[in-house]
Amino acid sequence: MEKYDGPDSGKVRFDDPWYDALASGWGELDSTGAPAPAVPPARGEQEDRSARAADVYLEVQRSAAFQEVRSRYRRFVVPAVAVFFTWYVAYVVTATTAPDLMAQPVVGAVNVAMLAGLGQFLTTFLFTWAYARHARLRRDRAALDLRWDTQELTRGVTGGER
Repeated sequence: MEKYDGPDSGKVRFDDPWYDALASGWGELDSTGAPAPAVPPARGEQEDRSARAADVYLEVQRSAAFQEVRSRYRRFVVPAVAVFFTWYVAYVVTATTAPDLMAQPVVGAVNVAMLAGLGQFLTTFLFTWAYARHARLRRDRAALDLRWDTQELTRGVTGGER
């Protein structure tokens, strides 16, 4: 380890965790093994690449595979949100409009309101578990396949830079 004599010493410290010679943009290799250009591509060329990449994403969005993944998502989420929201609103409305019903004891000091409140937590966990299971069984594989296809298409459009 070299001794560091301050910012004006002119010595390069290789033991410095913030030192990274490649962070400067010089000496890096591109995907072909040749030195990468230090200057970014011209603005028009970069805009053309991003426009072509945007076309890839639009193409994927229009694909039947993407529409199927979105459809599976909606078929689970829309009914689940409707059921959960209805259950939550029923709990709040009952608590405000029928306090005598909510105050009815069930077992000892536990009343209907306490059970319904705990039921809110329980249903939250159940919906979370059901959502994770649905995603794992019905959507994750198809979404991963779409992701790989999109990356391959984008890599081809941008010339392998991504």
